[in-house]
Amino acid sequence: MRYRAILAAWFLGSVLATTASAQEPGWYGRVVTFGAERQMIEQTPILQRSYRPFHFYGNTVRRLYYRGTVLPSVGDFRDGTAALFSFR
Repeated sequence: MRYRAILAAWFLGSVLATTASAQEPGWYGRVVTFGAERQMIEQTPILQRSYRPFHFYGNTVRRLYYRGTVLPSVGDFRDGTAALFSFR
């Protein structure tokens, strides 16, 4: 009985961890960064970086990886604009 409980906990943990790590990154409103913030972004793999307004190449690569399409959705325009103006 205890073996089954451990096996069930391991299975649920691995399923939930896989699902959580595959989530698409959100939007970040700063278009140009400097200093330590820029270094942090450059050291982060491109698929794990946040979407940023006017960063067409990185945003396209992330959309293709997470969604299977390179075209932005209407929600991308809305979220990108909101991120751009909410950061200021």
